[in-house]
Amino acid sequence: MIAVLHRARKSLGRFGLALTALALAACDPVGMTSTGPAIDTSAPVPVALMVPGASGQQTDQLLAQSLENAARLAIADLGGVAIDLRVYQTSGQAAEAGAIAQRAVADGARVILGPVFAQEANATGVAVAAQGVNVLSFSNNTDIAGANVFVLGPTFDNTASRLVRYAAAQGQRRVMIVHERTPAGEAGRAAIARAVSGTGSTLVSTMGYAFGQNEVIQAAPQIVANARATGADALFFTADTAGSLPLMTQMLRDQGLSPDQARYLGLTRWDIPQATLALPGVQGGWFALPDPALYQAFQARYQAAYGSAPHPIAGLAYDGIAAVGALIRSGRSDALTTASLTQSAGFAGVGGVFRLKSDGTNERALAVAEIRNRQVVVIDPAQRSFGGSGF
Repeated sequence: MIAVLHRARKSLGRFGLALTALALAACDPVGMTSTGPAIDTSAPVPVALMVPGASGQQTDQLLAQSLENAARLAIADLGGVAIDLRVYQTSGQAAEAGAIAQRAVADGARVILGPVFAQEANATGVAVAAQGVNVLSFSNNTDIAGANVFVLGPTFDNTASRLVRYAAAQGQRRVMIVHERTPAGEAGRAAIARAVSGTGSTLVSTMGYAFGQNEVIQAAPQIVANARATGADALFFTADTAGSLPLMTQMLRDQGLSPDQARYLGLTRWDIPQATLALPGVQGGWFALPDPALYQAFQARYQAAYGSAPHPIAGLAYDGIAAVGALIRSGRSDALTTASLTQSAGFAGVGGVFRLKSDGTNERALAVAEIRNRQVVVIDPAQRSFGGSGF
């Protein structure tokens, strides 16, 4: 299903601009600029928020509420910018998302925030592409990015590029990729390889292993031998803390290969859950994360406003509103077009600055941290701007 939807939307991407003046059946025509819907900044701007509520699953409902709360917190922070937020429950189903997106546009939405899941976001983009309405999804799946769909979630490419560049600056340019043979592991492997090729570093080896305890134990000696034979000075892991990462890093240490000999780099967050920080295998490892001070400030404000901690991805809803609000503040009728959304200066989000790219992906400023004595120590802070104006 993902591949079918992906092909369908990518086909629209090639000739969708020719259709932007057309309205979908049963929808009122939307005033258009050359690359998106025109807006009236003298009145509240209708913004649709698509969340996975009404699925009958408590986890979906909690996520939906947290996303809505974060969006409303962002609106309260805008001051002087009027947004008419309209919330739509999708049940987390791609089959329903397209029809809901069409209804949202018929109701007047000039931009859509969400949905969460990749298939939903894909279907949403297809449904409103002919009207030129942009979709800022909460997914991090870059396969669905492009045309009128943007992904707000952190991407493997962004993280891989940040870490490879930092490692290279420290003199560690001989990279070995260690990846699980899973869809996520393969996607991570490809992202790391792209990052290496773009930095002047050298990809000296790539080793995959099947997901499972016995497979990790069997693979560890081969990985150590390969790292030594190729002179790798940086081992880049795709695994996360809920998968094989804890066992793999410990096995490599037991085999005599520590971060002092070849730096361990992580494509995922190594500080979640916090108990991971106590594991011997990850000590000395590097990973990337949003600006900790800024994100902690968001968490504190959310807690004070709603009496509970935000869902881990709730900040994406805040970021979406922050971007939309910053553009509306300009007073331009074309503020929500693709050209405006992809301004090079970017936007200020809960974890730092970010910007949307013309291919539908994003770039986020990330800090590099080391796990040291069971603590997260930021060793290279996140940049605070991309330069230029537009915040």
